[in-house]
Amino acid sequence: MTLALHWFRRDLRLTDNTSLNAALAQSEQVIPVYILSTWKNSHGWTGAPRQEFLCGCLESLARDLQSKGGRLIVRQGQADAALEELLRETGATSLHFNRDPDPFGWEMEKRVEAMARRLGVKVHAHADAAIHEREVLLSGAGTPFRIFTPYSKAWLKLPKPGPGRSVSRIATPANIPSLDLPTLAHWGLQSDASILKPGEAAARDRLCRFVDGPIFSYQEKRDLPSQAATSRISQDLRHGLLSIREIYARCEQAAAGASMEGRRNLQVYVSELIWREFYFQVLWHWPEVLEHEFQPKFRNLAWSEPGTAFEAWCAGQTGFPIVDAGMRELLATGFMHNRVRMITAMFLVKDLHVSWKHGERWFMQRLVDGEIASNNGGWQWSAGTGTDAAPYFRIQNPWSQTLRFDPEGTYIKQWIPELRDVPGKKLAQPPTPGLRFVKSYPLPLVDHAIERDKTLALYRQ
Repeated sequence: MTLALHWFRRDLRLTDNTSLNAALAQSEQVIPVYILSTWKNSHGWTGAPRQEFLCGCLESLARDLQSKGGRLIVRQGQADAALEELLRETGATSLHFNRDPDPFGWEMEKRVEAMARRLGVKVHAHADAAIHEREVLLSGAGTPFRIFTPYSKAWLKLPKPGPGRSVSRIATPANIPSLDLPTLAHWGLQSDASILKPGEAAARDRLCRFVDGPIFSYQEKRDLPSQAATSRISQDLRHGLLSIREIYARCEQAAAGASMEGRRNLQVYVSELIWREFYFQVLWHWPEVLEHEFQPKFRNLAWSEPGTAFEAWCAGQTGFPIVDAGMRELLATGFMHNRVRMITAMFLVKDLHVSWKHGERWFMQRLVDGEIASNNGGWQWSAGTGTDAAPYFRIQNPWSQTLRFDPEGTYIKQWIPELRDVPGKKLAQPPTPGLRFVKSYPLPLVDHAIERDKTLALYRQ
């Protein structure tokens, strides 16, 4: 009887899972396995909100597998060593997995492939995380795209694969030892945020709600943080609860019966999916962006030390209401509205003059949807150092951003209750020098106009 391993990674679903479907098609029995990391207490690129969401996803996945006749096997340690042990125990002759979009995953894939060759086990690495992955999309000159717009045009021209099938039945051998499903205690963490419901079914509910209504006004409302106008499936894409092919197919179906205005809104949303894949391919071709500014001319900027200003930014205590509202939303929920991510990021870099690397790391530790490629791309965009970056002299004013996107202060007051009695218009301009909005809320850390001039001088050097 043929026996294969499917290594679950960032694909915690049974619907349109490329690797799992291939393993089931090629083998009579399949062992689904997830390998737990063993770090404790703190990690530079993740934190309690994302790990809590992961725990819920694994619990949901285990139930879904059981309903199909299978069983999720949980092991821990370095993936190559843990998989080798399981291969030797079971005698499985093939190993399937979906390729990771970030460099940390690529390095482990190399080690796993070397281990499997040594054991004589066939390895099948599948493309799954993106519609057009890695080197599929190149310019006419055969080089990777450095700018989003030509990449987007080329992306749209290529044929799109449809979603694959959902697992109907899976046979997993009995009596394979497995660890218990993890809780946050496995990493020495405690719950500290109110996160969205995890699992494939919850993710599909979110997608259906969005495609059935809000997507048709996405362009007009997506930048308003007080509106429930975005898809809220970013964490579902990050953990692979939904496939990108299914999401794109649902958008195409919705467009077929939509008005011209509705189709325009759909196109704007699809453009955001393309941004995700653009940042994937940037990271694939230029992995050094995790350590350096993409544009070499900005690699010697004289950043300020993080210090107390950075701590105030992290805690949502800068005295700039729109910035603090975003940072408090992040602390409370593991999520931040995308427009506010841009405002808070640009404030750290261009008002406090702290390197984008510190903000990038903090976001990764707090975001449930922390995606290394997109997070890095967004931070370098805000810093003016990336591929399709805003020019360095484009500096968002938190006060005018408030007036434009939260004029009544609805979003601000949701996350900063001490400001609930301050008129919205007042929150869109600096308080009278030396006077606080209210006694319990801090004065602005800096004068935006002064810091803007400092930033321009810094970059011009």
